[in-house]
Amino acid sequence: MPLSEVLRVAARGDGVTADGRHVPLAAPGDHIDAHGTVTPGPHHREPPCRHFPACGGCQLQHLDDMAWGGFITDRIAGALAQHKLETEIRAPQLSPPRTRRRATLHAERRGRQVLLGFTGQGSHTLIDLQECHVLAPELFALLAPLRGLLAELLPGARRINVHLARADQGVDVLLDGFEAEGLAAAERITAFAQRHRLARFSMDEGLGPMARWEPDPVTITLGGVPVPFPPANFLQATPEGEAALVAAVREMVGNAGTVADLFAGLGTFTFAFPQAKVYAAEAARDAILSLKAAAGQARRLVFADHRDLFRRPVTGADLDKFEAVILDPPRAGAREQANEIARARTPVIGYVSCNPSTFARDAEILCEGGYTLDWIQPVGQFRWSTHVELAARFSR
Repeated sequence: MPLSEVLRVAARGDGVTADGRHVPLAAPGDHIDAHGTVTPGPHHREPPCRHFPACGGCQLQHLDDMAWGGFITDRIAGALAQHKLETEIRAPQLSPPRTRRRATLHAERRGRQVLLGFTGQGSHTLIDLQECHVLAPELFALLAPLRGLLAELLPGARRINVHLARADQGVDVLLDGFEAEGLAAAERITAFAQRHRLARFSMDEGLGPMARWEPDPVTITLGGVPVPFPPANFLQATPEGEAALVAAVREMVGNAGTVADLFAGLGTFTFAFPQAKVYAAEAARDAILSLKAAAGQARRLVFADHRDLFRRPVTGADLDKFEAVILDPPRAGAREQANEIARARTPVIGYVSCNPSTFARDAEILCEGGYTLDWIQPVGQFRWSTHVELAARFSR
């Protein structure tokens, strides 16, 4: 009986054969018989983690790096084709295992036991992580101690969020979804934070994060500038991914003297241009205040603007004043802002995206406005994930 070869990996991680069958956990080059049995090919690897494929933290541990990189490229090329666009797609830059420096996990009590980990693939089932090949070692090392702390603090029948991030001063912990009252709880939290040398321990009881332990102001260094880091704020997932995106944007912008950084966040790209005058716009109040404070302390030529770019995009006429524009919108993309950029005469646009579909939609708007899509640099920050990021250069 003839075998079907897997040719590619679909958006949700299934292998796709020449006859159109979708096969879970199949890699390009695998062969599938009529009963669905997989014969591994040259790009199929043994998943390293005991929790795969149940855990939702990874979808593609069965692929080698060549196949994972090919998946990323195919996702971008497919999204572009939907809008009749094509360009040079460079080789993806992939973050190594155990480099993820931020993550949101979940915790819940089961009797005397506390489970802590990611939810399962396509379900709400909580996977209690006993190993993890994507988290940075400093983050994973805290999971067992956190189970012990939560066993003392967490009330029954409630699931909470546990946000972890590696800051300049150490690991930043935020528990989101319950209240720990009383002197005994406060003493346990303080002792835990001291024992594990945390940068900060915060809790969000519904009114916003409140630090319960922060011996020194917590910062994250971006472009050589220490930036105050609000709890659970956005941070590029890995240092390697951040470096790849910053390098791509620097290549795009070159020696531009005036730069607009839209959806600036804490300033990942704002602080990448120490010699330029930078206009930074961001809707999140805590992020833009941190950026502004850091720019002032470092004496950078930055104008920080608290601005909702969905409701009040920067106009094309205002963007004409800049030699380059960078935008890094959320997954929804930046349709309103793209429409204004398309009316501008800015010579270079750098678009950083975490969603190939909304990027391609916005890219079509820019190209219809007279821009050329020069090239795309894919970045794989979320190891073995179907999540795809990219940096794209447009020019007039």
